[in-house]
Amino acid sequence: MLLFLQVRVLNKEPKGKDVNDGDVFHINLGFSEKLYRIKINSIQMKETEEENKKTNDQVMQDRQYQIDAAIVRIMKTRKSLSHKLLIAEAMQQLKFPLKALDLKKRIESLIDREYLERDSSDPNVYNYLA
Repeated sequence: MLLFLQVRVLNKEPKGKDVNDGDVFHINLGFSEKLYRIKINSIQMKETEEENKKTNDQVMQDRQYQIDAAIVRIMKTRKSLSHKLLIAEAMQQLKFPLKALDLKKRIESLIDREYLERDSSDPNVYNYLA
């Protein structure tokens, strides 16, 4: 007959499953089993709203170079393209979720840096500047 014991490497004060800010953990000095393999899971801290926003902003800032490169690549091959088609093709090329507003900001940035220009006859068409 096998007997399954719950082995505790750490003891928590006060006892219970939930972990609060005031909880204290102590090493169980009485633990000395050689036959048990122990996996200690770390407790993940919950991200605050501010930290979540900061992380998302950092990710977007890192991705802006990928967005710029994709837009320039598309425009280099097409030379001239309408706004809707450029947005659709850029979203198809980029593998991460993206808002059309973010793409529009990057297009405006490329126009400011003179990689693209608006067509003089139709403002919804972009031309690639070599």
